Amino acid sequence: MHHETSLIATIAVSLTFAFIGGFIAVRLRLPPLVGYLLAGVAVGPFTPGFVADAKLAPQLAEIGVILLMFGVGMHFSVRDLLAVRAIAVPGAVAQIAAATALGVGVALMWGWPFGSGLVFGLALSVASTVVLLRELERLGILHSANGRIAVGWLIVEDLVMVLTLVLLPALANMFGQQPPDHGSGATTPANLWATLGVTLGKVGVFVALMLLIGTRLFPQLLKLVERTAARELFTLAVVALALGIAFGSAQLFGVSFALGAFFAGVVINESDLSHRAAADLQPLQDAFAVLFFVGVGMLFDPSILLRQPLQVLAVLTIIIVGKSMAAALIVLALRYPLDAALTVSAALAQIGEFSFILADLGTSLGLLPAEGQDLILAGALLSIALNPLVFRAVTALYPRRPT
Repeated sequence: MHHETSLIATIAVSLTFAFIGGFIAVRLRLPPLVGYLLAGVAVGPFTPGFVADAKLAPQLAEIGVILLMFGVGMHFSVRDLLAVRAIAVPGAVAQIAAATALGVGVALMWGWPFGSGLVFGLALSVASTVVLLRELERLGILHSANGRIAVGWLIVEDLVMVLTLVLLPALANMFGQQPPDHGSGATTPANLWATLGVTLGKVGVFVALMLLIGTRLFPQLLKLVERTAARELFTLAVVALALGIAFGSAQLFGVSFALGAFFAGVVINESDLSHRAAADLQPLQDAFAVLFFVGVGMLFDPSILLRQPLQVLAVLTIIIVGKSMAAALIVLALRYPLDAALTVSAALAQIGEFSFILADLGTSLGLLPAEGQDLILAGALLSIALNPLVFRAVTALYPRRPT
């Protein structure tokens, strides 16, 4: 009976705990997501009481990422993407390099091998798209010029992380840290560039298909469904497009669910029915976004705060101070105004979903020690909880809301 009801139990208990935690957080004048994260800790394996299904929770959280990115894409046109490419591409690449260097430096001080430090630094360099979008929406600046820069910046980060995940097995071979169960099918340094070329080619084909064919096909499909006057059928079509394109792009082209969903939303944005699609999808987005934060909380082992407090503090400093300062300096060096620099720096002062994926793969390949994964998870939960306060501090430094 437990196996038959595990999905229902995970959703029901997670949302109930999230509601209670979020309500208490709001009453204490804290961001509700702090309550959601603590709800995840409460239903996780490291605390007594009910333990949610550790396999189902991340998948439910991934649905939240897909729906949220799909919604952003529906409000983010191709012109918006192209308009911020001059800052998003060089800025994101330079910021990833700077944050990774900080992570490598700290790891070497702890006595870790260079390969471990590289994975550790990369995991600390990429921000959570979900956290960014929720905070920009809360502040009402998601569709502002600075909001578009921040979203474009994270899209570039996602692309870089897609390539990183493909190339990690080759890096494991190069540093001689790959375990036996990965030896036979791993990518070797000799064909590293070939693997990179294939990955870039797949991503390029996917983007081209979506922009050249998808922009014509999917809006027409929504129009056909809308003519049936069946309300639930239209909502079903929107959800099916969001999840179907995200899943299909990951399976066929190797891009992340989030990136696939984003471009699906960009395509739907070309339809006259995009506003209705966004409105129909909003309740699902909210519910599954909450499950994302609960899923993050489930991964967190609170005992690490007592076992390795100085290491946790170092990780948090890199994420909130080091990475943010690097991003702000890069934006200013590219001759953008102070409000843009502060908005981007605050947006990047946290880590999330790609960090977890990198940590998990790095551990399985023998590149990252188990304590590295624990530190990344601790840094993620704490930085996500503190991110609204960072935005509040940025507002105090530069009171004028970016437009």
